[in-house]
Amino acid sequence: MTLNHSGVMGITLYFHSYFMNESKCPVPREQQPTNEFIELSKSKIFSWPKTKKSLILILVKFWVGAFVLFLIISSGSVYFKTSLLKYILLSFFSSLSIPLLISIRLYLGWNHIFNRLISEKVEYEESGWYDGQVWEKPLVLKEKESLIASIEVKPILKNLIQIFSIISVLALSGILIFQYNNF
Repeated sequence: MTLNHSGVMGITLYFHSYFMNESKCPVPREQQPTNEFIELSKSKIFSWPKTKKSLILILVKFWVGAFVLFLIISSGSVYFKTSLLKYILLSFFSSLSIPLLISIRLYLGWNHIFNRLISEKVEYEESGWYDGQVWEKPLVLKEKESLIASIEVKPILKNLIQIFSIISVLALSGILIFQYNNF
């Protein structure tokens, strides 16, 4: 019997909820790593990187919108009225900052969930910031959550790192163009 990607996830989540109810887990439901993963997956913004194509399309839309905005802002500069090429290139490379910041934020959120899923201990708070507790996961739960981390979250992190790298290289090349060329 073979299971597809969502089948493994469904079985894992079923056993997680069963195990958490049976083991008298002291961690509040909303702070359990698997539940945090589910909530993050349902989030409108954090669900973007589920597929690489959809994330790229969304980031390109933000980039085009930022490019238009940066063109409008830069059009008020007297300096750029003499050099149309600099004006367009500066807006082009500066607008990369918006998708770069979005990809960093997405990475930080997914990386936090990944670290909580693969951790052997769960840090949680019962009622406030001053009463932090630590609960050690049983072996069965560690295995289930590491499965979720490796099958669901790791590919998302890999895609985000690739996209972040591409945007960074483009932005750095823009900085180098402006630093070393007089046009």
